[in-house]
Amino acid sequence: MQLTYPWLYDTVRARFDSDAELEAFLPQARTPDELRHTRDAQYLSAMSRRVFQAGVQHTMVDAKWPVFEQVFAGFDPERMARLDATAIENHMQNKQLIRDRTKLQTIPGNARFILDICAEQGGSFGAFIAAWPVTDIIGLWKLLAKRGSRLGGRSAAGFLRLVGKDTFLLTSDVVARLVAAGIIAREPTSQRDLQAVQDAFNTLHQESGRPLCQLSALCALSIHPAF
Repeated sequence: MQLTYPWLYDTVRARFDSDAELEAFLPQARTPDELRHTRDAQYLSAMSRRVFQAGVQHTMVDAKWPVFEQVFAGFDPERMARLDATAIENHMQNKQLIRDRTKLQTIPGNARFILDICAEQGGSFGAFIAAWPVTDIIGLWKLLAKRGSRLGGRSAAGFLRLVGKDTFLLTSDVVARLVAAGIIAREPTSQRDLQAVQDAFNTLHQESGRPLCQLSALCALSIHPAF
């Protein structure tokens, strides 16, 4: 079957009692202006949070995050970039934290990544994120995976969703819809398959004017009603 927006919307709309109920359920992306005015420390916090969420229950990480914010001084990139091995070892003794040395080590690494982008672009990390075109969101995933620390796989999209940058997610339900539509044959890992997914979402975006995050949710809901 061909994946078109009218079919996708009608299929999902049938599972809701009203247009308003469906719209209230769909996620919202933040505006470019909101992204630009988000402090770099908040981006580092979200990066770190996503890293710690990988492979564990997100609710457990979320419950502990206020302690992380306090212990790591609000994740100011300048300060976090100076964290050395001794500081990491000291944090490993703090029972209030999730004591994963490898993940803790990503904090200074990702702080330096943010500072490098700021220096290269001559502006804030938020301005860099805001300016990246959603028509090439997989390109931003690739950059985050290459230059960030432990931001590969689904973590790049997860981080972007945390900060409100418009992105689709490749959940099992979204992948199932794309496979059923013949866009890909399996979970996309190659650049060729990822580009096919990006192209499909770009077409849906052009047809509907909806952000990628909502189109991603609609794809998931078209397979499974409990998104």
